[in-house]
Amino acid sequence: MFKQAKGFPYARFLKRLHHAATVDWYLEIGCRKGGSLANVTGKSIAVDPFFKIQTNILRSKPALLLFQQTSDDFFASGMLRAMGARLSLSFIDGMHLMEFALRDFINVERNAVPGGVAMFHDCCPWNLEMTTRDLDNLPKGAWTGDVWKIIPILKSHRPDLTVRVVDASPSGVVVVEGLDPENATLAEAYDDILAEYRDLELADYGVERFNDQFDYESAIGLVRAGFPFLPDSLKVDRGEAPAFVTP
Repeated sequence: MFKQAKGFPYARFLKRLHHAATVDWYLEIGCRKGGSLANVTGKSIAVDPFFKIQTNILRSKPALLLFQQTSDDFFASGMLRAMGARLSLSFIDGMHLMEFALRDFINVERNAVPGGVAMFHDCCPWNLEMTTRDLDNLPKGAWTGDVWKIIPILKSHRPDLTVRVVDASPSGVVVVEGLDPENATLAEAYDDILAEYRDLELADYGVERFNDQFDYESAIGLVRAGFPFLPDSLKVDRGEAPAFVTP
């Protein structure tokens, strides 16, 4: 039996997070329509190969940069280094295949401030059909792909990180604390990890074994506690909202 995330909806969880805290640089991979990005209050970077934004997502942000390309191409461009931007908080919600999610995390951590935080979406499926890697035969309903593998990978290869699995419905939010930009463990083990996990089906790994990898933390509990996974050292003053200037 799957442990489905049935807590506070993830969109509201992220909205509350961004209303409660502002960080220096926030990155979102897999922005698409910009729903979650719209609530961010600090300097933001969004990466998506095909945006479908039709609303105001800039709002009171002091800066917003949109890159309509794959995350691999974005990181390879060296744009973050050129800007002198170090990531305090990132949300990874791109291609739902484990190798993409793992590369995104490696690149996020490499460009993070020490002690930064990364979040993953869709790591908690509630049936086997939604975990398929077959892009030509996706289920009609929700599709999480095989990014569920991120949980056991991080637990196994990066025990130095704090990994929280939040019951934000419908498919969870994984929060990873204590990023270390000098740690190359995952990059060095990337090929071996792919060899072990890429073609592994959840049915073969075992649903109960996957369940044993984590216990859910309450999303609403974290909201009420003031998001303790985001340390004060990562927060910055929100600053004044932009004022209207007449022509």
